Amino acid sequence: MTTWTPVCALTALDPERGVAALVDGTQVALFLLDDGRVLGVDNHDPFSGANVVSRGIVGTRGDTVTVTSPMHKQVWSLESGECLDAAGKEPQDLRSYPVEVRDGVVQVAVG
Repeated sequence: MTTWTPVCALTALDPERGVAALVDGTQVALFLLDDGRVLGVDNHDPFSGANVVSRGIVGTRGDTVTVTSPMHKQVWSLESGECLDAAGKEPQDLRSYPVEVRDGVVQVAVG
């Protein structure tokens, strides 16, 4: 069974900017995209060891919406968490989380 945790109002998010949220003890980076979707991935950057993914730069690579780490510039898919650019290191994916908006409230499932 999926347990949804309310995190914030959708109006608290700015398009193309990340926000970190603590959901059931897990740091999740949330991103509101220009198309209205809200996507969530681990906030923990496995290459630097810092919780900074929410401060990354949102972009695209082809049709894939991405976030680039502010630390060592690795790039991940925001939809799947797949590492697209390990910059000479072994790729390390981010966990992606289901996100829903219900009645204007962003909800995340981490379990």
